[in-house]
Amino acid sequence: MTVTYSSYLKIDELLQCQQPLSDGPEHDELLFIVIHQSYELWFKQLLHELDFLMRLFNDGEKYRALHTLKRIDTIYRTLIQQVDILETLTPLEFLSFRDRLSSASGFQSFQFRELEFLYGAKDAGKLDNYETGSEHYNRLLKRLQSPTLWDAFLNFLAREGQPIPTSALQRDLTKAAEPSTEVQQVLIDIYRRDPLVSEICEALVDIDTSLQQWRYRHVKMVERTIGNKMGTGGSSGVGYLQGTLFNPVFPDLWAIRSEF
Repeated sequence: MTVTYSSYLKIDELLQCQQPLSDGPEHDELLFIVIHQSYELWFKQLLHELDFLMRLFNDGEKYRALHTLKRIDTIYRTLIQQVDILETLTPLEFLSFRDRLSSASGFQSFQFRELEFLYGAKDAGKLDNYETGSEHYNRLLKRLQSPTLWDAFLNFLAREGQPIPTSALQRDLTKAAEPSTEVQQVLIDIYRRDPLVSEICEALVDIDTSLQQWRYRHVKMVERTIGNKMGTGGSSGVGYLQGTLFNPVFPDLWAIRSEF
């Protein structure tokens, strides 16, 4: 069978995935669905790239790791730009179909939870939002029990001969890593002596910054759309989202800024 553009990309199947539930349907519901499906596709790609990045760290592939970090940051910048499109949705336009979302909420995105766990925001309580034994539950459980990107980076540094403390290398992987003054001293020395690895450190800061920028833009978009109303799915809406702001995923790389 001849491979065509449509058959290779499964275009017919893809275009059947947008199924508005509102009567009519409401004009703006399609936009809402397309944007959020796009986010989920990008989340899938981010998980793909981050898992690859961790393998590169494990293999000591510095240049390819740096290239992959730059790609990840570019994807995050694309996610930030997509908020511009969502912000064209006025409160009344969203209200025209919001009740159709029922208990559905972005809070339930298992791929975004995977990303959080991979970055180190480990919280076993978040598994309670998924049916025990389900595919989504098992994927999150595996992420909860697996090394984070930061763990992979620290092990890479240790294999490079850097004096990473044993406490950082053999920590409880199901918990969030605590900032370490010992690790910070190693990082300061790297910035002074190893230009390539210090560039990798800065690329990690880049994706941390872009992730925080995306969170901020997302919070302001939700606030301008629903104000202080409760979010769909019973979440506290803007209040919950504001609590996620300004929490860096690589705190050690931020702590050393004032030490130079």
